[in-house]
Amino acid sequence: MRATGRVLTARRFDLRRAALQDLPLKLAALAVALVFWTVAAESAAREATITFAGRLPVERPEVPAGYVLRGALGDVTVRLRGPEALVAKVTAAELRASVDLAPADLAAGGLVELPVRVTPADPRIRVVDVTPAAASARLERLTARTLAVQARFANEPPRGWLAEAALVRPKEVRVSGPESVVASVAALVVTVRFGDAPLDVVQTAQPIPVDAAGLPLDGLTAEPATVEVGVAVLPTATTRTVAVVPVFRGAPATGYWLRGITAEPVAVTVRGPQAALAALDRLETAPVDASGLTADRTVRVGLALPDGISLVRPEDVSVTLSVAALTGSRAFPQLAVQVLNVPPGLVAEVEPRSVEAIVAGPLPVLAAAADTLLATVDVAGRGAGIHLAEVTVRGPQGSLTQSVQPSRVTLTIHSR
Repeated sequence: MRATGRVLTARRFDLRRAALQDLPLKLAALAVALVFWTVAAESAAREATITFAGRLPVERPEVPAGYVLRGALGDVTVRLRGPEALVAKVTAAELRASVDLAPADLAAGGLVELPVRVTPADPRIRVVDVTPAAASARLERLTARTLAVQARFANEPPRGWLAEAALVRPKEVRVSGPESVVASVAALVVTVRFGDAPLDVVQTAQPIPVDAAGLPLDGLTAEPATVEVGVAVLPTATTRTVAVVPVFRGAPATGYWLRGITAEPVAVTVRGPQAALAALDRLETAPVDASGLTADRTVRVGLALPDGISLVRPEDVSVTLSVAALTGSRAFPQLAVQVLNVPPGLVAEVEPRSVEAIVAGPLPVLAAAADTLLATVDVAGRGAGIHLAEVTVRGPQGSLTQSVQPSRVTLTIHSR
């Protein structure tokens, strides 16, 4: 029992000694810890406002079916407020810049201003300011068109060889995208390039939508995305270029004449047996009807091809018939003279009461001129008495008065 008591006393003595050993140093360490804890607590409790270093890209919103949002939304700067320790360490990954599309935006269409909202991942951080506050974008409906695919040759085949018309399968492709861009599509084009060897071209190509100036348009989708293009290459020994001769039948309306007939293209390239080609120097068009024409007319017609002869590049010919009115002159006798601008209270009489006029112009105009010709004498500025007055004859538009007999009449003005 005594031995056990001594052990307990020794332990009690050791603990007390350990607790009191280096007491000043331990108290100093405790004080330092308290200072750091106090500073950290005050820093955590103190709020600060900072401008985030860097710019945040604005995320694109979900767009309802049938619409597309065009244009970049850009990026923004943001000012944040919150506990100093938090806002000082915030990263771009903890911030999200976004916009929302409202039903009003969809109804308005066109250029829309979308308010930008920045959301911090930590709810203790607040957004004080976003610059710019809104992003501009163009909201358009999606639409589609179906167009024929055109093949264009980037170069010519080797010398002594000629390319046939390109065969494209499928011939038409559907393009879809923003309404304004689809409306700007003038053509769908695939480009064919010939090599140094005279070989037929067979390739798969992507149709490129282009505008009226031939510049590619972006933001469109083609369906199908690719087409097959085939171009046969023929030796020029089996081809020949011949003139196109336009043919017409019938005659223009009475009073009109056919002043010219032209064809476009003026020449075409054909292929066939050499004997048949040697005897061929021109191709006539299908007849174009000129019966009863009173104005120019343009029509597309085919070519009359002899047996064994075919066009290298199949195409119709545009034929223009140019019509003009025949011109001449016509006499109009016994044209009554009318008196104009007679002052109130006076009476004006002319002698002779009619004249003869010769009028020139297109025959159809002259044929209808009898109802519109007007011979007049102007009394304005004249008083009572006897005067010599010039006779003026006015005809329909396009006509010209060549002579009036007599050119002067006797004008008598007297009171009623």
